[in-house]
Amino acid sequence: MTITQLSTFLKITELNSFSAAADSLGYAQSTVTTQIKQLEDELGCVLFERLGKTISLTSSGERLITYAEKMLQLEREIRLDVTDEENPAGVLKLGVSESLCISRFPQILMEFNKNNPRTEIRIQFVTHESIPDLLQKGELDMVYTLNPLFEDERIKILHKKREKLRFYVSPDHPMAGKTIREDDLKDVPLLLTGHNCNFRHMLLTDFEDNGISPKIVLETSSKEVLKQFAEGGFGVAFIPEMAAEKEIKDGKLKPLIWKGTDFPVYSQVLIHKDKHQNKAISRLVDHIRQLG
Repeated sequence: MTITQLSTFLKITELNSFSAAADSLGYAQSTVTTQIKQLEDELGCVLFERLGKTISLTSSGERLITYAEKMLQLEREIRLDVTDEENPAGVLKLGVSESLCISRFPQILMEFNKNNPRTEIRIQFVTHESIPDLLQKGELDMVYTLNPLFEDERIKILHKKREKLRFYVSPDHPMAGKTIREDDLKDVPLLLTGHNCNFRHMLLTDFEDNGISPKIVLETSSKEVLKQFAEGGFGVAFIPEMAAEKEIKDGKLKPLIWKGTDFPVYSQVLIHKDKHQNKAISRLVDHIRQLG
């Protein structure tokens, strides 16, 4: 079996289609069919049930997924680690929180690319609950996230830095410049992140502990949308400080002075506990420590 065959197999399982996998990989469909047939012949089993135009994984195919993911992850690590000492080459799959991409990560990435031109970084946004499984399966090599401190026996924290969550309003909002606590936000229109966001959970738990029913007028996963509505005077946005740095500098938003419950969040670099820390990972972590 080859890495190419295993990569094709995983693409088919991802898209649930031979033809879609062929299009995605830039192959003729006959090439994809041949690769899977060769893989099945070598393993002595059927990987996909073909029912007309519909396919489904067999039990053997289901078992192969984990091994194929590990093989592709190992192949990436070989390319990044068993290489020129000064110029690691290969692909590093990185999960990043949206807030970090809005603020500091672009500069970090530019500096890293300048010094490591042969390392290709592929980025995807991640949510808190998906991180352990993505690292466990090898779908990501490393995660740079903004969240409450991670506590998971599968995860190793390579770097952490305390960050702030703050409330923001437009400069002409009636609350602009005020010192507030939980009671001051009763009946105040709130602009919050989506249901799966830990920032939202932390705030609503605090409100519940203080007997406050929040007045949520907008909820979205987009920090950019929350900032725009806050700038327009539609309510109070609760977002990370790093996500509002430009708007504060430009005078478009003003932070409230918060004297209520603390909301501890950290920018963190995470890998799986068994993950080998290759040159590319070590260098990217160094850039994050210096510039983050």
